[in-house]
Amino acid sequence: MNTQNEPSFRQSVDLMFNRAVALMDLPPGLEEKIRVCNATYTVRFGVRLRGQIQTFTGYRSVHSEHMEPVKGGIRYSLSVNQDEVEALAALMTYKCALVETPFGGSKGGLRIDPREYEEYELEMITRRFAYELIKRDLINPSQNVPAPDMGTGEREMAWIADQYARMNTTDINAKACVTGKPLHAGGIAGRVEATGRGVQYALHEFFRHPEDIAHAGLSGTLDGKRVIVQGLGNVGYHAAQFISTEDGALITGIIEHDGGLVNEAGMNVDEVRAYIIAKGGVRGCPEGTFVEKGALILENECDILIPAAMEGVINMHNAPNIKAPLIIEAANGPITAGADEILRKRGCVIIPDMYANAGGVTVSYFEWVKNLSHIRFGRMQRRQEESRHQLITDELERLSADKQLGWALSPGFKDKYLRGAGELELVRSGLDDTMRAAYQAMREVWHGRNDVHDLRVAAYLVSIDRVAKSYRAKGL
Repeated sequence: MNTQNEPSFRQSVDLMFNRAVALMDLPPGLEEKIRVCNATYTVRFGVRLRGQIQTFTGYRSVHSEHMEPVKGGIRYSLSVNQDEVEALAALMTYKCALVETPFGGSKGGLRIDPREYEEYELEMITRRFAYELIKRDLINPSQNVPAPDMGTGEREMAWIADQYARMNTTDINAKACVTGKPLHAGGIAGRVEATGRGVQYALHEFFRHPEDIAHAGLSGTLDGKRVIVQGLGNVGYHAAQFISTEDGALITGIIEHDGGLVNEAGMNVDEVRAYIIAKGGVRGCPEGTFVEKGALILENECDILIPAAMEGVINMHNAPNIKAPLIIEAANGPITAGADEILRKRGCVIIPDMYANAGGVTVSYFEWVKNLSHIRFGRMQRRQEESRHQLITDELERLSADKQLGWALSPGFKDKYLRGAGELELVRSGLDDTMRAAYQAMREVWHGRNDVHDLRVAAYLVSIDRVAKSYRAKGL
């Protein structure tokens, strides 16, 4: 599908990094230190399954230790390889710097198709993989903190956390060795939806700036905008659900592994998701017209395109046919460096992955802090907030009882105002604040420098500058 000169995912990350550092005044040695991957550990371990020993290959890559612990997901996929893991680790470094979470970048992967194994077999494989990493401090609350990625989720993170606790029985912070855990196992409210929610908040912030909307040839708000989503997994589903149910966007195209659906009137994302879970794909789903070659839907007319699955889905082969004026990268590296150049020259605005999908690592940071503090957010102040608000509402009710004033409280005001912020509200507030601040940092560079013409270079410039400052502070 790709043309001969298509850069690989690893090459794309390096090319985009080089575009940014060419505009910076970094000493060559420091530039090289930031670019290269510190270390990658390859493990090949055996697990006795189905009467024989099966050997699995896994990786854990540490890109940058300018801050510790380092942070990054673990993915289960047959496509996992060292180059991919190192490219994703590099992206994590820049992503964490951009949204100001105090982590370096890391990534892990296991070459496996999780669908081929029973749950108990996956647990045995996961625990053995975790054991191999834990004994080398490649999983550790203060050194390396994984999270879920493609092919993994809360279940796998709970297994890893338990394996760490078994091997470190006196570590009071054991739960902080991994994030993305279930709530009952030390997780945090809002983590499952975090990356999709972050995509929504990124769009909100973009649409707050008329100048930026005009760059994409759009106007107004998200209400009524036609949106195509590629990949209805955890990230794509939540992003599509939130912008359609809360912001009024129309999901006119959905692309999945077995094909795609099109409906210009908009689709019910929950219905499509339920159908996929029940049937294993979108073929036959009544929400839209089925298209056999789902990738062609990427080229349909729309206002916003959300690639939310694999890297490299928009490449030099199909980029000339992409009509969306605004693309937000919910996946890691869905647009190759070659496609990025084609789209930029045509005036397409791309909200880059290192910003757009940073909701996951942001809320992972909150979970890590929660685990280290050993108290859920809101526990100390929620009722005190409600007591203070009660004083105000009591006084307002007393005044509204005065007929001479002629006013009354709006319906529902008291209930809304009295409710103190719990963990979920605080997590969403922190995520929204993070996405706003990061976008404004990018935007300042995008509009403030004559030599920066797109948000991706702006994001890299902000990130690399912050990493460089961290290294300089260490004396490098």
